[in-house]
Amino acid sequence: MKRYYPWLMAIVGMLVLLVSNGLIVTGLTAFDESLLKEFGWSRSELKLRDLITLVLAGWMAPFLGVVIDKVGPRKLILAGIALLAALYFAYAHVQSLTHLYLIHVGFAAVLVAAGLNVAVIFVSQWFATQRGTAIGIALVGTSLGGMVFPKLGVHLMQGMDWRAAFIWETAIPLAFLVLAFVMVRSPRPGGIQPWGADKLAAEAAAGKPASTALPDIGYRQAMRTRTFWVLAFVAMTTFFSIMAVSANLFLHMRDLGFEPATAGNALGLMFGLAMVGKFVFGALADLFPAKRVFLLNLAIMAGGAVILATMRADLIWYSLALFGLGWGGLYTMIQLLAVNAFGLSAAGRILGTITLLDATTAGLGIWVTAKIFDVTKSYHLAFSLICGLIVLALLAASLVRDERARLAKA
Repeated sequence: MKRYYPWLMAIVGMLVLLVSNGLIVTGLTAFDESLLKEFGWSRSELKLRDLITLVLAGWMAPFLGVVIDKVGPRKLILAGIALLAALYFAYAHVQSLTHLYLIHVGFAAVLVAAGLNVAVIFVSQWFATQRGTAIGIALVGTSLGGMVFPKLGVHLMQGMDWRAAFIWETAIPLAFLVLAFVMVRSPRPGGIQPWGADKLAAEAAAGKPASTALPDIGYRQAMRTRTFWVLAFVAMTTFFSIMAVSANLFLHMRDLGFEPATAGNALGLMFGLAMVGKFVFGALADLFPAKRVFLLNLAIMAGGAVILATMRADLIWYSLALFGLGWGGLYTMIQLLAVNAFGLSAAGRILGTITLLDATTAGLGIWVTAKIFDVTKSYHLAFSLICGLIVLALLAASLVRDERARLAKA
C-alpha cells in the first residue's frame, strides 16, 4: 500500500478540484435561469459575478503562491473548503446583486486556497517520475465537477426551489472537509517517498542524466524567459475561451431550443471529454515530447471552436466533444510544462502569476460573452472571437522550450 501511496494522493488532488472548481466554476450554471427569472437581472449583470471571482482569484494567486511555497498545500486546502461550505449556505439567502457579488469575492479566495495551483503543486510533490499522468489524474477533478454538479443542480430543482438546492449542496464541501483533514499529506524526510525517487537516485548514482536533477529556476529568472510568457499567453487566451463557452453554454442551449436536462447533459459531455483528455494526454506526455502533445491539444480545441461558431444546433455536440477533449489535455499540459520547465522550488509563485493573468481573461471571457449577447442577441460574434484567440494560441505554443535544460547547456 505504501508503494502506491503517491497515486492515492493524486486521487485526493482530483477530489480537491472536483469540489472547489466543480461547485464554483461550473456547478452554479444550473441555477442561472432560476436567478434570472426571480430577480430580473440581465445576463451580463449575473455573469459579472464570475468576472469578480476569477479576476480576484488571479490577483490573489501570486501572493498566496508565496504562502504555498512556505507552508505547503494542506492548511490552504482545509481553509478553502471550509470557506466554500459557508459561502454556499450564504448563496441560498441571496437577496440582491450586491449580496451575490460579495459571495463571489469569497469564492475567489476559495479558488486560490483550494484550487488549481495548490492541487498541482500538492500532486507534483509526490511524483519524481510520471508526473504528467499524475497531474492529469488530479485535473480530472475539474472536468468531473463539470459533469456532476450542473446535473445535480438541475435534478435537485425538480423537487425543490433553488434556495433549498443550495442548502442541500452545502453538505458536499462539509463532507469533503472531513476527508481532506484525514487524507491531505505532503512527503516528509524518512517517510513515504515520491513516486520514482528511488529510480532517479539509482540513475544518478550510475551517472545517468535526469531532467529532475536539473537545477530549479527562480521566480525572477523565470519571468525573463520566453517560455513563461508563451505559457501565460496560451493560458490567457484559452481560459478566456473555455470559461466563456462553459459559463454561457446552458443559456445558449436553451436559446437553441434544448430542454434544461439536455442543456445540462451538454455541459456533462464537454467536461466528460475534458476529463478523458486530461488523463489521456497527461499520460501521452510521459511517452512523447510534451510540446507535441501541447500543440495537438490546441489544434483539437480550435476545431471544436470553429464548429461552435457556426451556431448550428445539429452540430453542437461535435463541437463540444472536440472543444472539451482538446481543452482537457491542454489544461494538464500548461501545468506540466510549467513545472518541468522551471522546477518546483518557485512553482507557487510562477503558477500564481500565470493564474493572475489567465483568471483575469477567463472572467472577462464570461462577462464579455454575456455582454455581446445582451447587445447583439446572439453568441455568434463572441464564438467567432474565441476561434481567433485559439488560433493565436496555437501559433504561440510553437515557441515553448525546456528552460532548465537550455540554461544547463549554456
